[in-house]
Amino acid sequence: LQIWDTAGQERFRSITQSYYRSAHALILVYDISCQPTFDCLPDWLREIEEYASNKVLRILVGNKIDREDREIPTHVGEDFAQRHGMYFLETSAKEAENVERLFMEIAAELME
Repeated sequence: LQIWDTAGQERFRSITQSYYRSAHALILVYDISCQPTFDCLPDWLREIEEYASNKVLRILVGNKIDREDREIPTHVGEDFAQRHGMYFLETSAKEAENVERLFMEIAAELME
């Protein structure tokens, strides 16, 4: 299992494009307390559609659910994921909430 966390940084764009082709799953993560991170999702999806296999498992994750200052309601993330054929889950990396579940669900889906 290889996991690449590019943190959405532009300097990793050229590297990530080469890894899309062999990826079995791609996780797009946004910060539920930061609207601009959600607004970037269409750009990342365009890259996935251009470089990744059409069979790649795509998961949308709203992170930082431990925060009080939510800007993106759960239903907005769910709607986005549904429109784009993605699985959806909210997590808290800080509190380790749903993180193991995320990877277990990915593994289970890929094993089928």
